[in-house]
Formats: sequence, structure tokens, C-alpha cells
Amino acid sequence: MSFSGPSVSSGGGTIRRAFQFGRTYVVRPKGKHQATIVWLHGLGDNGNSWSSLLETLPLRNIKWICPTAPQQPITLFGGFPSTAWCDVNELSENANDDIEGLDASAAYVASLLANEPPDIKLGVGGFSMGAAISLYSATCFAQGKYENGSPYPANLSAVVGLSGWLPCAKNLNSKIQGVNEAANRAASLPILLCHGKGDDVVAYKFGEKSANKLSSSGFQDVTLKSYSALGHYTIPEEMNELCAWLTSKLGLEGTS
Repeated sequence: MSFSGPSVSSGGGTIRRAFQFGRTYVVRPKGKHQATIVWLHGLGDNGNSWSSLLETLPLRNIKWICPTAPQQPITLFGGFPSTAWCDVNELSENANDDIEGLDASAAYVASLLANEPPDIKLGVGGFSMGAAISLYSATCFAQGKYENGSPYPANLSAVVGLSGWLPCAKNLNSKIQGVNEAANRAASLPILLCHGKGDDVVAYKFGEKSANKLSSSGFQDVTLKSYSALGHYTIPEEMNELCAWLTSKLGLEGTS
């Protein structure tokens, strides 16, 4: 599916990046459908690898939507193309924020949730760069708009970020605090962050800083789970805690 980024004026002209998203994999609920979560892979990956893992989880009431990011040149790789939700020069909160890429990916995620039934709870989760887009989506939901000013349409009930970081963190406080609706949405949105202390790709300190920044900006239901020996991957213990957290926060019926 093709998705255009927002228009950007430059020297009197308009530059517009087109984002060609790849294949989307869907894991349908085995029980009563109560929630739909878009799950986003990391840099260089695709939706299939995570859909295969998510299908094995004992979460019978969740529909998982696992899209594949566009192929695009990546500054971190010297311009070499890779599947990526946005361009990055490094994998951390210190990365240059590719606002156009962030907005296009967050808008694509919202579009995948747009046709879900009104009684279904909606969430976004992801790993590494996918976690970054998930957390960015959380901030767009709280503000009610993307960074480019367009309204954010999805009503999120849960956000998960594994081994990731928070984009556009620097000015988040001022965007949330003092704006009643934004502060209320931020306060009520549950967010789970999980990060390994042995992560040598996205350092643990960036997960910790992301949790602290979200909390200090008014997100009052932020949980950070750390794993002493975990690198830049996932383990059963982390998946078990993810299942328990989602079951609790989304009010899932479990085995029905």
C-alpha cells in the first residue's frame, strides 16, 4: 500500500516522499475478539517474523496486525536501503527525528486500525524501531494530532515498546502539559516498556530515559520492565509479562 508523507515546502517548492508499505500479516483471534493491536517490527525485518511469534501467545482475544515497513535509504547504513519505519542516523533518543517518516508510519498504523468495530479496544506495539513508532503514536494520541498538525484519529487503549526509544522527546513536556485534553489522554493511556540491560544495539539507558520522559510529561500509567542479561531480542519471560500486562490493561477474558 502506498502512503504519501506530508507536504514540505522547500525554497518555494514542495517535496513529498512516497512510502510503499510492504505485506501485512494478520493473526486472527482464536476466541472472542476483544482487542486489535498493530505490531511493528524492527529495522531490516518484516511483519512475518513477529506474526509467527505472536500467534503462539496465549492471548485468544487479540487480533494482531503485523505490517511490513517500506524499503527506504537509511542514513545509519550510509544510504543503503532497508525496511524501516523512518530514517535514522543512530538507534537512540539522540537520533535525528525524521518527522515526515514518523508521521507517515504513525498514520499508516492508524489507518490499519480505522476499520475495527467500535467496541474493540485498540493498541500499538513494536520492537526496536517499531517500538519507537509505537511510542511516537502514543504521543500523537495524547496530543490529538501528528507532528505535522493533522488530527490523530485512533483511540488507543494500550501501547507497548520492546527494546526501543521515544522519538521527539525533547519538547514533549510542553506539548502535553497545560493542554487539558492532551494531559487527560496521556494520564489514562497504559504504556509498557521492556528493555534488556545487555542490549548493545539500543542501549538500556534509552529505554529508561524514555520511560522517565513519558512519566514526567504526564503519562501516569507507564511500566518499565528490565531484564539483566537480555540483549537486543526477546525471551519467554518478557513475552509472559507482555501477556499478563495486556490481559490486565485491556480487560481480556483470557481463555474464552
